[in-house]
Order: sequence, then C-alpha cells, then structure tokens
Amino acid sequence: MSSVLKWYLFNHGLRQLKKLSAYSSLKLYLSTSTMVNKEESKNYRLERDTFGELKVPADKYYGAQTLRALMNFPIGDTFERMPCRLIMAMGILKKAAAEANKEYNLDPKVADAISKAADDVISGKLYNEHFPLIIWQTGSGTQSNMNVNEVN
Repeated sequence: MSSVLKWYLFNHGLRQLKKLSAYSSLKLYLSTSTMVNKEESKNYRLERDTFGELKVPADKYYGAQTLRALMNFPIGDTFERMPCRLIMAMGILKKAAAEANKEYNLDPKVADAISKAADDVISGKLYNEHFPLIIWQTGSGTQSNMNVNEVN
C-alpha cells in the first residue's frame, strides 16, 4: 500500500471518527432523561414537533426541526454548510412576505417582529451559531427553510 494511500485512509478515518464522536455526543445529549431540574434547564429547552419532544440547546435560536435534521443527516463538515448568502437571501424573502402580508391583515405586531428577526438573518450575524445545516441534507430545501423559519 502506498504511503499516500495510507495517509489518506488514516486522515479520512480520523475525520469520520470525529464526526461519529460529535454525533454520538449529540445522541447521548438527546437521550438523557427528560426530567428537568434547575441546573439542567439552563443548558437546554424542550421543543415539541409532530415526532415528539427534543432537548434543544438553550443558546440556539433554531428548534426541533433543525435539530432533527442534524440527527437524521450526520454528514458533511463545517465548510459544507448552507452558504451564508443563501441564508441571507431567505431572510430577505421572509421579511418581504411579512411586509406584504401586513397589507393583507397580518397583525402589524407580528409582521414587525418577523421583519426585525429577518433583519438579523439578513445581516449575517446569526449565521455561525444558528444555521448549522449541511448542503447535502436539503435536497428540496425543506430543512433549510425550516431552519430559517425557526430562527426568524
């Protein structure tokens, strides 16, 4: 076996092991008891969707759908995340929809709240911490759209 091939397999194996380790840690974190005490409640919040309840890290703006996407598709690496400009463009769409629907009886308070949140998405300042999805897990864009909806 050539030294280049050995080097590639060794490094590729370490990369996969790191991914597996991170995924295993996430699974362990999610599978812990649902009993909440004061100390634990600072680390996560309980989010519910049609599939049940999940513990979402308290410091993240995303919700259960994004966390499920991370659990169901443990592929890719940080450099393969959805492009920041695409996330910013989705923020522009959400803001435009809120402003347009305000004219069609959407509660102005709700529309303004959506617009303000969309401004944070558009600025890009939320990208690193709150948009973790990888390009390979969103064939039709459903998970990415839900991620933007949850943060926005």
